[in-house]
Amino acid sequence: MTRDRVAAWFIAAMVVVFAGVLTHLAISEYRSSGVSQRQAAEMTGGDPRRGRAMAKDRGCGACHRIPGVDDARGLVGPPLDGFADRVYVAGMVPNAPDYLIAWIRDPQQINPRTAMPNVGLSAGEAQDIAAYLYTLK
Repeated sequence: MTRDRVAAWFIAAMVVVFAGVLTHLAISEYRSSGVSQRQAAEMTGGDPRRGRAMAKDRGCGACHRIPGVDDARGLVGPPLDGFADRVYVAGMVPNAPDYLIAWIRDPQQINPRTAMPNVGLSAGEAQDIAAYLYTLK
């Protein structure tokens, strides 16, 4: 290989690595910062403030530790702090609004063997809770 070709390959490889690093940083920044209440509402169609209240009213804290929800100190399900950073919902489906809303509304539809109960949430209630979860850092 000529010197010019080696240099061209090196430059191309560095561009790819640099682009990958920038992409990783952008995704990490988005996920690690949680999202604003406005962004969470846009992502899910829900209201994070109502979602926080709904998580308390529907007893989510009996099984989960949930930041910002009074008495949500459950140890059965996973703690939900840092939810915005999660890659998967329930370790099974991508952490994307449609999957999260479906999981919250009817967890057995995604995993028939899950211990998470179906508490009879409406689509709107599930959207509200999902919106709140996406604000958690």
